[in-house]
Amino acid sequence: MNKTIALIPGDGIGPDVIAEAVNVLNAVGKKFGHNFEYKNVIAGGCAIDKFGEPLPKEQLDIALNADSALLGAVGGPKWDNVAPEIRPEKALLGLRGGMKVYANLRPALMFKQLKAACPLKDEVVGDGLDILIVRELTGGIYFGERGTSEDGKTSWDTEKYTWAEIERIVRLGFESAKNRRKILTVVDKANILNSSRLWRKVAETVHAEYPEVTLNFLYVDNAAMQLVRNPKQFDVIATSNMFGDILSDEASQITGSIGMLASASLGDGTGPGLYEPIHGSAPDIAGKDLANPLATILSAAMLLRFDFKLEAEAKAIENAVEKVLDDGWRTGDIAGDIEAVKAAGKLVGTKKMGALVVEYLNK
Repeated sequence: MNKTIALIPGDGIGPDVIAEAVNVLNAVGKKFGHNFEYKNVIAGGCAIDKFGEPLPKEQLDIALNADSALLGAVGGPKWDNVAPEIRPEKALLGLRGGMKVYANLRPALMFKQLKAACPLKDEVVGDGLDILIVRELTGGIYFGERGTSEDGKTSWDTEKYTWAEIERIVRLGFESAKNRRKILTVVDKANILNSSRLWRKVAETVHAEYPEVTLNFLYVDNAAMQLVRNPKQFDVIATSNMFGDILSDEASQITGSIGMLASASLGDGTGPGLYEPIHGSAPDIAGKDLANPLATILSAAMLLRFDFKLEAEAKAIENAVEKVLDDGWRTGDIAGDIEAVKAAGKLVGTKKMGALVVEYLNK
């Protein structure tokens, strides 16, 4: 197989972790007989520095013309004071909108080897957590009409959803739940918001096609509480752009480390997907060989699975990561008792962790 992957390293630790994911992809290609060609895309703060805007059209076009895209991270305090319309985060909205990737899949998976890092009590998490959040990605308040009055004393952002935008997310939630534990929870604020009441109406309508799946509804404030009180009740969560943004970060933290969690942003299958770790750019450790590359490496596995339909290759990466963790190798963020890990000679940096995944992949 010959495929082109757009690499979007971005800012901060983005280039550090993308480099290790590429090494792993190359190892997979060599082992399974595939050829991956890479095209670099400049986006985020580094694009502001170079072009004066976070995502020039010619850079977006590189991603659109690839078979898939792998993103590192964007942003950092260096660009805190730029004009709002050119903030680095605008690159994310531009990529998602331009690539028409409307659904973000964020697995909140607790690796059994890292259970000690979970902030919740053992009786709450039991034998582990495995929650999938399906977040709407190109609608809602993040893409709605917005403005500020001439005197600067009033601002507004509009939450707007169509039936079609909601249905494709809810349907993906049902499809995902059907292949898991068969429970879908739609999170909204239907006691207040008209748009949330539409989410419920759509979900109830689509549910008729999936009678084997249990459908639950929760208000977002209750859902946030339940994630820390009783997270094992959740299987698949489907929700709006803003609610999904917040809840998926909360879910990542209860699994132990945001540095372990991958994500996939998918469209209708006619164009490339966008894959990225859910952690931020962490500019304070950029270039210091301290970042955990595993979330980006696991994002590359999702890329192989969803865009290239290479299930065996994706599982090979995931199994290699599991074996690395089984043998006690840790970056600082997942070390737990860091002095004990260091004394055991198992504390490693970005490059060594990536090299270990390649090594275990080739065993």
